[in-house]
Amino acid sequence: MTEPGRPLPRISAAEEPRRFLRALYDRAVQRALPAHSLAAWLPAPPARGRTVVIGAGKAGGAMAAAFDALWPAASPMTGLVITRYDHVPPAYRAKPGRIEVVEASHPVPDAAGRAAAERITTLVRGLTADDLVVALVSGGASALLSLPAAGLTLEDKQAVNKALLASGAAIDEMNCVRKHLSAIKGGRLAALCAPARVVTLLVSDVPGDEPAVIGSGPTLPDPTTCADALAICRRYGITLPPAAEAGLVSGAFETPKPGASIFAGHEVKMTATPQQSLEAAAELARECGIEAHVLSDEVEGESREVGKVHAALARAVARRQAPFAKPCVLLSGGETTVTVRPRAPGQTKGRGGRAGEFLLGCAISLQRESGVHVLAADTDGIDGIEANAGAIVTPDTLARAEAQGLKAAEFLDRNDAYSFFAALGDLVVPGPTFTNVNDFRAVLIA
Repeated sequence: MTEPGRPLPRISAAEEPRRFLRALYDRAVQRALPAHSLAAWLPAPPARGRTVVIGAGKAGGAMAAAFDALWPAASPMTGLVITRYDHVPPAYRAKPGRIEVVEASHPVPDAAGRAAAERITTLVRGLTADDLVVALVSGGASALLSLPAAGLTLEDKQAVNKALLASGAAIDEMNCVRKHLSAIKGGRLAALCAPARVVTLLVSDVPGDEPAVIGSGPTLPDPTTCADALAICRRYGITLPPAAEAGLVSGAFETPKPGASIFAGHEVKMTATPQQSLEAAAELARECGIEAHVLSDEVEGESREVGKVHAALARAVARRQAPFAKPCVLLSGGETTVTVRPRAPGQTKGRGGRAGEFLLGCAISLQRESGVHVLAADTDGIDGIEANAGAIVTPDTLARAEAQGLKAAEFLDRNDAYSFFAALGDLVVPGPTFTNVNDFRAVLIA
């Protein structure tokens, strides 16, 4: 990846559409890296007392490394942050600093995440009003910071999490349920830190950048209720373990609410957002002589359907030069969802995530429109649970697939976008990026 601000070789979008789209993705990711975005948001060290750094998320390792490098050497600090497996920056892995980074499973929690969450609760107990807690929170914390509510087991949480992931529920809906089935999320971690001052530094991966939704808001007040969580489970047909059902129905699993005294004096800082990354990509496109239009950083909905909408807009631009003149690139972010379809008898489980499913829906709806290339990829470098971030669609995607006997609609029906694009050699595989501002989509109409 090219460092932000460094001059780039001239990229011709018309002659090198793949390289152009990948450069936009790389620039979006770079804008969100904690090493580039955290410095402006550091709190002052406490005059007296301790500094304790805690946190979780896909950007957790990079946030810990950046914070450690920026924090004054003369100011004592201890800390523990949880990140996804293989998401610790190589330099910090080779030479660990003052903040311990533990790796755990995402998107389904595991015992490593639970053990690390328990250690965090121990770390923040017994603090005083002179102490400072810095919470480094990014997307993915909901699964990584896993400590089941009283009466629930890790297996209970895993089952509910898997059901939510397959249901098509939006991220705010999933996190509402996760908060209420947790002993640490939805503001409960802040309660454990009291009376210490808490500063929460966030990397946003949610539409609208709502702080309480990011990572299920472990240090932030929760405006949602047990009744909300129960209604979401009913809406999507999520079967709850008996203890979870009882806790939600009775209200025993209620979370701390806005205005609670435990949040007095707390600060929340948004260090990186999807919109900032989209604007960085748009700036690079214009440097390359291509007009860029940021459609929205809050796109939600079923991935394949969102793909169809983007395709319809691209075809309008390509055929009628409306609502935008070509050549141009259309950029969008947010978090779409995938509803996993039931498998037919003997059918293998599909592989793929939101970006791949978006692209399959888009490719089919583009109807081989000439001059249109599309990249969709997750900014954390992982689309779902596969090794790719996403893929690229070209005007000849369907023709190349048919030449191999691949029918795009069949792959879409079984949620198998990864296998489709892998066969074509069109996967985007950057590896873990050490940040996460969610979906990135770029549609080039040349």
